[in-house]
Amino acid sequence: MIRLRRSATVAALTLTAVATAVLGVAGPASAHVTINPAEGKQGGYGRFAFRVPNESDTASTVKVEVNLPENAPVGSVSTMPVAGWTVAVEKRKVDPPIEVHGSQLTEAVSKLTFTAAPNAGVKPGEFQEFPVSMGPLPQVDTMVFKVLQTYSDGNVSRWIEEPTPGAEEPENPAPVLKLAAAAPASTGASAPAAAPDDDDDDDGSGAATALGVAGLVAGLGGLALGGLAFARTRREPAAKS
Repeated sequence: MIRLRRSATVAALTLTAVATAVLGVAGPASAHVTINPAEGKQGGYGRFAFRVPNESDTASTVKVEVNLPENAPVGSVSTMPVAGWTVAVEKRKVDPPIEVHGSQLTEAVSKLTFTAAPNAGVKPGEFQEFPVSMGPLPQVDTMVFKVLQTYSDGNVSRWIEEPTPGAEEPENPAPVLKLAAAAPASTGASAPAAAPDDDDDDDGSGAATALGVAGLVAGLGGLALGGLAFARTRREPAAKS
């Protein structure tokens, strides 16, 4: 009986150790910086949030640097205030200029740096979202945002690896925004409403109107003939007996 209990205890400890090892490896791999929603439309505007989870067990996230892709500049980028955080916006020159509502812009936002106030960082077991509004979105299939996440102990997580089509997700993937092509504008004029069928009018109300007019003319003609006959009768002398 004692041997059986010892065997069961050893087996349980072994399973626990294996599960801990597996979970310990798989857990952090899924907790990377993402952009939500992960899809947008070319030429449109959208509200997106960079979601930053804290992977450290002892340190807080105190700074997040979001680098916008150089090959896909955006004309308008604005940030939403986040309690306990400040944001610094960096711009760069773009050539050719970006057209936004008829204006030619020669600068575009290149980097957003979010910095936490003292004791306002993202603590272990928590995450924080940093909302931004962007548009018009460029005519590309994807936008890759390389992000640096700095912890209070000085460690930096570099979420900068771009995905490769058909390959597994990289160890430190960068947030990716997929952009769908805008629907093509319709070039043809809308079809005009069908004109009333003249034949239908002739067979229906048109025919009835024509018959009514003909009857009226015939009636007036008969009345005129009757009036002439009456007048002639009055002019002729009465026959002698």
